[in-house]
Amino acid sequence: MKPMAAKKTQEVEPAAIRVWVDGRMIMLELTDGRLFGFSADRFKLLRDATDEQLREVNLRLNGFALRWENLDEDITVPGVVAGSFELPLGT
Repeated sequence: MKPMAAKKTQEVEPAAIRVWVDGRMIMLELTDGRLFGFSADRFKLLRDATDEQLREVNLRLNGFALRWENLDEDITVPGVVAGSFELPLGT
C-alpha cells in the first residue's frame, strides 16, 4: 500500500465582498462567507471620526483594502482579520 501524500493547502489572504458600518463597528463579509467586525476605536483616525464619516467607507483593491477618502485612511482587510490594530481595546 502506497502512503498518501499530504495535500498542500494554499493559503489565500482574506478579501471582502461587502463592507458596512453598524454603530461604531466596521463589518465585513469575506469572500469565504465569513462575517468579520472590528471596532472603529482600534484605529486613531477612525476613533475620532463621526458616525457619518465612518459610513463613507469603500472597498478597494479587489476587496483587500478599506478606504475612507475624506479621512485619508486606508486599512488592509488581511491585516484586520489577522488582528493588526493600531490601538488596544478600551483605549
